Amino acid sequence: MQRYIKLYITLLSLILTATSACKKAQVAVDEGDEIISPTTGTRSEFTLDSIFLYAKQVYLWNDVLPSYAEFNPRQKYAGVGSDITTFRKELFDISQLKINAATGTPYELPVYFENPKYSNLQVGKRVAGSTAGITSPNTAVLANKVIISGNIPVAYLALASFPSISNSKVALDQAFSGFAAAKPTVMVIDLRSNGGGYLETAEYVADLIVPTSLNGKVMYREVFNPSMQNGTAKILKHQPYLDANGKTVIYNGRMATMADVDYTIGGNTYTFHKKGTLQTIQSVYFIISGNTASASEMLISSLKPYFEVKLIGEKTYGKPVGFFGINIDQYSVYLSSFLIQNANGWSGYFTGMQPDVAVKGTVDPVLGDPNESCLSAALQLINGAKKQSINHTATTSRITACNIELSMKNEAESIMVENRLRLKK
Repeated sequence: MQRYIKLYITLLSLILTATSACKKAQVAVDEGDEIISPTTGTRSEFTLDSIFLYAKQVYLWNDVLPSYAEFNPRQKYAGVGSDITTFRKELFDISQLKINAATGTPYELPVYFENPKYSNLQVGKRVAGSTAGITSPNTAVLANKVIISGNIPVAYLALASFPSISNSKVALDQAFSGFAAAKPTVMVIDLRSNGGGYLETAEYVADLIVPTSLNGKVMYREVFNPSMQNGTAKILKHQPYLDANGKTVIYNGRMATMADVDYTIGGNTYTFHKKGTLQTIQSVYFIISGNTASASEMLISSLKPYFEVKLIGEKTYGKPVGFFGINIDQYSVYLSSFLIQNANGWSGYFTGMQPDVAVKGTVDPVLGDPNESCLSAALQLINGAKKQSINHTATTSRITACNIELSMKNEAESIMVENRLRLKK
C-alpha cells in the first residue's frame, strides 16, 4: 500500500485546486517501476482515480479489486456521459465484483437499474466519518401502547426510523417508561417502514429493551476489511477526523485524520448498557417488510442471541453493512465499509431476513390496532396459535406487504452511518 502514498498526495492536491485543463500525462511510479496513475489530467479524471483508489483500501470487499492499471478508470469511462453519471457508473462496476457464494450473484446486486444495493455517491460534501447522509425524519416513535391480549400485556412500539439520538431520546424514554409500568414479558416492534438511520439510536432502543443482566454482553460488532483493521489504509489521512460537534481534533500534536481511527474488531465492538427501567421482556416480535433495512435489521440481529425473536410480515431489505462519508472533490462517497455481526458472529442476511409468519397487510394500516393484519398475526402467535393456523386475511381489497409504501430507491434514506468512530489509543 505504501506505493500509493505519493500518488494520493499529488492527486488530492490537484483536486483541491480544481484543475480542469488537460495536461501532458506524467505518471507516478513505485520502486518496481509499476505505473500507478497519471499525476496530471482533468478534474473529472482525478475524481475517477480517487473513487477507485479509495475503494482499493476502504471498500469492505477490496480483496477482489484489480490494480489501478488493470481497472484503468480514465479509459474505461471516457465519454460515458455527464460527470455524475460517469462517477456513479464507476462505483456501480466496482460494487459488482464481489460475488456472494451463497447466491452466485454480487453482494451489491442492484434493486433497480445500475445502482448498487448499498454503496452510493451523492453531490455535495459531507462531514467525513460523522453523521452524514441521513435523510430520515426526526420522529422516531410513530405509535406506542400496551395491549392486553389473552391476559398477556404486550408492549407495542412502531418506529419510523432511527434519527439522531438528540431527536429521539425523549420520545423513546417516555414510551418505555409507560411500558415498564405494565411489566410486559412480550414486545412487538413495528419496523415495517423503518429504513434505518443512526446506529447509536438503534443501539439505544436495544438498551431500553434488555434487562440489566445483559450489561457488558456483546450487542454487535463492526468488522472492517483487513487493510482497515491493520492500519494500512493510508489514503484516509486525506480525510479529516471531526468530533461530534464537527470540530477538528488534535492527535499526537497534529490534526487527526480518518487514518488515525481504530478500525480493529475490538475497537468496534459494542456492548449492552441498560437504559430505563423496563426489566421484564422475554420475547420480541418484529413486524417487517421490504422497507425494513440497515439499522433496523441490526436491532433484530442484535437481540436474536438473547431473546425469543419472531418475525411477522415480509422479507426485509437485507443490509448488514455500514458506512462513513468520504469527500472526493464536490461529492460524498459512501462505500460499503464494515460488516455488522451479532454476538454469535451472524451477518448472513444480505438477501433479507425471512419472516417466521408471512403476512399481507393493508396499504394504510392503523398502527397499534389489534385487528390490523400484521399486528393481529403477531398477537395470535404470542397467544400460542400455530403458524399454519394464523388468520391474516387483509380487511380491505387493497393489499400490499406489511408495508407503508416507502421507496427504497433513494439509498440515502437507509444509510447505516457510524458517527462514533474512535481514534487509536
